[in-house]
Amino acid sequence: MTTLPATCTAFEGVRRIASGALKDVALSVKAATERDGAAPVLIFDDLTSLPVELDLRGSTGDMLARLAEPDSADAHQTQNANREAGASRGRGRPKLGVVAREVTLLPRHWEWLNGQPGGASVVLRKLVDAARVASEGKDRVRHAQEAAYRFMTAMAGDFAGYEEATRALYADDALRFDAMTAAWPVDVRDHARMLAKRAFSSDAPEDA
Repeated sequence: MTTLPATCTAFEGVRRIASGALKDVALSVKAATERDGAAPVLIFDDLTSLPVELDLRGSTGDMLARLAEPDSADAHQTQNANREAGASRGRGRPKLGVVAREVTLLPRHWEWLNGQPGGASVVLRKLVDAARVASEGKDRVRHAQEAAYRFMTAMAGDFAGYEEATRALYADDALRFDAMTAAWPVDVRDHARMLAKRAFSSDAPEDA
């Protein structure tokens, strides 16, 4: 299933033509693609910079109707999965949304886990939650770097300063990044800087 983003940004060539809610961007993109001689249009998820594919066939009403329709095949699959989960849940077992999967550990690990209050499952869940909290800040920076890099590669890969800007992005050097992107087309430059800003330490939340 391809999940469409809540917000996205569209570029016609190097010019940003729309940014915001998916429906509004789709309307602008359809109008742009129907113009004669229009430059290629690319749409990016505002959070991840992954490309967004829209079905622009038919009328504007047809397109908007498709955007509003849930994917029936995926909805059916989700319903089946929910029924199977309910069937496998024993009578009286709380509906915690847990998923059973195999974990391979050494005997000493199992011995220690089984001796902890609540047993192995409770301890493992607590350990995973603690690790998630500890790495939250680093994960956020990494995801921001990946989003900025995807956009830059798609839109600015041939621009002067691209490689240096990429190195600055991963080196946490905001000043260098701004200098290397200064000569880029303004819309591409501003969007790249917006995405990169999330990755720089001065703007990223501190690790918990």
